[in-house]
This record gives sequence, structure tokens and C-alpha cells, in this order.
Amino acid sequence: MKETEVCQVACVEDEKVNRLKSMISTQNSFKVAEIFKALSDQTRMKIAYALTIEDELCVCDVANIVGASTATASHHLRLLKKQGLAKFRKRGKLVYYSLDDHHVKQLIEIAVAHQMEVEERDK
Repeated sequence: MKETEVCQVACVEDEKVNRLKSMISTQNSFKVAEIFKALSDQTRMKIAYALTIEDELCVCDVANIVGASTATASHHLRLLKKQGLAKFRKRGKLVYYSLDDHHVKQLIEIAVAHQMEVEERDK
């Protein structure tokens, strides 16, 4: 008999459900989802991961790392910046990007570590 992944009977713990609904309603889940949406693109994830390894990279280096044009790399970096995941600074004619703060770096590192564990477990 195949194990089912849904409850076999209806059971709602009202106190727990109401407490969690209240806590969740105070969070801006749309904005949090936008962060994950920005990172759901493979190229942007590669860029973000590269920025966890190297604190700061110029747009030209990012383009070479991900195998894209500077215009494409710039587009992805601007999107990461728009979502509050990256920041930039100009030095002369060069533009350097870095992750916005340590929370973003932790988020990327945790996601990568988790994926490595899943791959190891699934071997």
C-alpha cells in the first residue's frame, strides 16, 4: 500500500492555526517571495553565489564568470539591486557590485549548502 502524503482525517488545532495566521499576516510575504523570485533565475543565482565567494566584482568580471554579455550581466545585477539583494559603487568608469548585507550572503550560502546535502542524500 502506497503511503499517502495527506491527512486521512480532518483535524484543525484552532489555537495553533490562529496564532500562526496572525503572525503570518504581519509579514510582507509578497516582498519575501520577490526575493526568492529574483534568485530563482539560474544566472542571477550564479552571480549571487559568486558574490558570496568574492566580496565585490565589476560588471565585466561578472559577465565573464556567468558567460554572458556585459549588458546581460548588468541587467541581472540591476534586478538584484532592485530587490535589495545587491548594491553597487562606481570607481571611475568601472561599476562594482556586492551583496547588500550579511543576510543575503547567508541566504545564498544556506541554499547552496542545502542543495549539496540533497544531492549527496539522493546518491
